[in-house]
Amino acid sequence: MKISVVTAVFNRTSTIGEAMKSVQAQCYGDVEHVIQDGGSTDGTLEEISRLANDSASLVSEKDSGIYDAINRGIRRASGEVIGLMHSDDFFASEDVLTKVVRGFSDPAVDGVYGDLQYVSASEPDKIVRHWRSGEYRPSMLKSGWMPPHPTLYLRREVFERHGLYDTSFRIAADYDAMLRYLAKGKIRLAYIPEVLVKMRLGGESNRSLGRILQKSREDLRALRNNGVGGVGTLAAKNLGKLGQFIVKDGNAK
Repeated sequence: MKISVVTAVFNRTSTIGEAMKSVQAQCYGDVEHVIQDGGSTDGTLEEISRLANDSASLVSEKDSGIYDAINRGIRRASGEVIGLMHSDDFFASEDVLTKVVRGFSDPAVDGVYGDLQYVSASEPDKIVRHWRSGEYRPSMLKSGWMPPHPTLYLRREVFERHGLYDTSFRIAADYDAMLRYLAKGKIRLAYIPEVLVKMRLGGESNRSLGRILQKSREDLRALRNNGVGGVGTLAAKNLGKLGQFIVKDGNAK
């Protein structure tokens, strides 16, 4: 089973190298790293070229935002299973993709996901939030549940049947897509009860009050578009994050 890992990147020279090394360090052999650059000007392209191996494929071109870039990367991907590695993220261990492939051993499974840790941007060993997602049940969507997007791997057929990311969403296209796949597409997920990905804090959705408000508006639109809920579900989604900040140990295990 070939896995395509898609990375959308723009001017991330300080972190793209670690993301690439994380993919290259995976024990699973049949992996392609599809890198979609938005026309970086800060040395990112030079860093990618320096680190690229035979499994990496780079295209650099202007796009209309991160979700457009991700869509372009997915269209270029050739794997049976497709997931994302954001340019600020890295895998929690070298056998993550081996475990992902194991999760797809059941042909009825459409997607595999796990847990996520948010880490300090300046101290990646320092855990700030621990997102334990738990086993999925369809009824959980109305209480604001969603799988951690950076840990989600989907069969190619999911994108072909149910579409890519809706670029009219600037921040919450991932939430909209997951609701579309789960609520409308009724795809079947398998859960890996382990941390699969570590994400640096400081993403697009929470960098300012204005962005937080925009994300809430887009989340509400996604909920209503997919017939999952409304304001109550949005409130439950946001309140559900509070427990993620209870971290027993500030250092990565």
